[in-house]
Amino acid sequence: MIDEDLRQRRLKIIEEHFETEVAHRFDDTLTTFNGHPRYEIMPTGEVFDGDEEVMGYYTSTRRAFPDQRHDNVRLHVADETIIAEFDLLGTNLGELYGMPPTGRAFRVPVIAVFFFEGDRITNERIYFDTASLVNQTGHAELLAKAFGIK
Repeated sequence: MIDEDLRQRRLKIIEEHFETEVAHRFDDTLTTFNGHPRYEIMPTGEVFDGDEEVMGYYTSTRRAFPDQRHDNVRLHVADETIIAEFDLLGTNLGELYGMPPTGRAFRVPVIAVFFFEGDRITNERIYFDTASLVNQTGHAELLAKAFGIK
């Protein structure tokens, strides 16, 4: 079981992580990791490993959704992880997987599991309903393409 001091330091890192992502201060977001950032996007199977790939993930997702943000954040602390439940919101104002922007907004529930070493994040594993995201943003054809539907 982790002690209260480590618990509070980890919670502060999660708060900083969310705040710097929303503010597009991605160099600061990278400092919330242990020196080697990693994201696993579970519904798409994408993995972004290391500074360059993670920075690419940040810039491409914020190009598509420049106002991306979190709402209704609930945190659950375990010994090796913090599980964050939240609503992810944004508006499709830029290209998404090669598709033009629709100007449509989305709100999808997300679970992000943050793995820790000491008080720094080693990995963020993200779970969300991709179908809801692409339908709400007006990109249902991405779903059809993924399932081979014409």
